[in-house]
Amino acid sequence: MPDLRGRLLANQSLAELTWFRVGGPAQALFTPSDENDLAYFLANLPKQLPVYVVGVGSNLIVRDGGMPGVVIRLGPRGFGESSAEGDIVSAGAAALDKRVAETAAAASLSGLEFLFGIPGTIGGALRMNAGANGAETKDVLIEASGVGRDGQQVRLSNADMKFVYRSSGVDPSIIFTSARFRGVVAAPEAVRQRMNEVQTHRETAQPIREKTGGSTFQNPPGNSAWKLIDAAGCRGLRIGGAQVSQMHCNFLINTGTATGHDIETLGETVRVRVKENCGIELHWEIKRIGISA
Repeated sequence: MPDLRGRLLANQSLAELTWFRVGGPAQALFTPSDENDLAYFLANLPKQLPVYVVGVGSNLIVRDGGMPGVVIRLGPRGFGESSAEGDIVSAGAAALDKRVAETAAAASLSGLEFLFGIPGTIGGALRMNAGANGAETKDVLIEASGVGRDGQQVRLSNADMKFVYRSSGVDPSIIFTSARFRGVVAAPEAVRQRMNEVQTHRETAQPIREKTGGSTFQNPPGNSAWKLIDAAGCRGLRIGGAQVSQMHCNFLINTGTATGHDIETLGETVRVRVKENCGIELHWEIKRIGISA
């Protein structure tokens, strides 16, 4: 690939790229310069090589054996900008959700405040239909742009995204590169107040200063995952260096010595205990990738 402009590295550790700080290396790690560079790379990459994209690693467990194939990480340079014009907010896939909420607030636009409480990037929000405090990505998205495994650039409307709870129906091989959202013009002080409420809720109810991956399991219909975990006696449960948070038991934390295996095993143990206690099967919200050591 003589015209490649991004950074391509072999056998790169992924642990420092995840909030849990665990996991083995990527066989190859590619950071593209921009959307055209990403398209060129994918078009010329042998089709048999697996590809996985990561953001800031806030919702991710990398297993200890690492990732075969290529891991693509969109960086702030080329993919991290956000701007507002009229009632539309544009953002790159690597833009932090929090920053996009701030961009909307600076333009006196309401509707995107929920992003202020989600510790991820816009790319992850698109893939997961990220939501918090009663709002979801599907409520504000106009369209998303991305690149397919064949290197073709695509645009997807809100309907094309096929959003459901904490997921989208888009071909998983498509790598999102940017998105446009529609806000509602509102009083700046009202938008800021709502963002402050979102932040206060996070600080008082979630272990945001721990090595964690955010909400571990999806909320079952009509139920809260944390309540089911608590009722099953799992608050504070430990396996190796991994622990169910005492503050919010739908959060797993790395107490300092956890491996990817510790964290995933703890999560599976919680699922078993909840199923035995109430008959409800919890489904992972955190993504788990890679191979076991």
